[in-house]
Amino acid sequence: MSESEIAVPEGLRRNVFLSTVDAIYNWSRKSSVWPVMFGLACCAIEMIVSASSRFDMSRFGMEIMRPSPRQADLMIVAGTVTKKMAPQVVRIYNQMAEPRYVIAMGACATSGGPFKDGYNVVSGIDKLVPVDVYVPGCPPTPEALLYGFMKLHEKISRQSVKTVPWYQREVEREVPVPVLGPDLIDVRRLPEIRAKLQERKENADAEAPTPESA
Repeated sequence: MSESEIAVPEGLRRNVFLSTVDAIYNWSRKSSVWPVMFGLACCAIEMIVSASSRFDMSRFGMEIMRPSPRQADLMIVAGTVTKKMAPQVVRIYNQMAEPRYVIAMGACATSGGPFKDGYNVVSGIDKLVPVDVYVPGCPPTPEALLYGFMKLHEKISRQSVKTVPWYQREVEREVPVPVLGPDLIDVRRLPEIRAKLQERKENADAEAPTPESA
């Protein structure tokens, strides 16, 4: 049935709007994204400034920074992610309610920044949790973070309740907490690591000289 064939009384024609469930659902979600209240390093200062009256995150409905991750749906990773801090960041992410999003703010959270070659720095938070928007800079300005918010809102607007992963039973959204050893160990790769170690051991045993050959 076309729009012209829908019988709408004359008195209601200026009060009836046709839309989709996705449009209303996404509009309400993008207009009330609550960030979790935490920061890691100097980029957190710029994040705090973006909430001030000059830049005003409240125009996006994002002024409520929740101290509890269970009441937040946006993680802004603002600062250097050290290997000692990485398990805590993953724990906070796992405690957040669905749907949840991640913004990597600054060069350190994006790729390790000037500390990339350091032994104690993770080269990008995307190695641990899925990232939706990257905001470059060292540190990025509050305007850049606001632009990142706008890009996140665009992504939310394009999503559909039929295909989003948090409504799919077969999609595992929880991220295993990495194990802090000589380096960060992703527990999802333990079978691969064990197989590599076993292969290396077998190769070493095969190359070792036998008493007969000696």
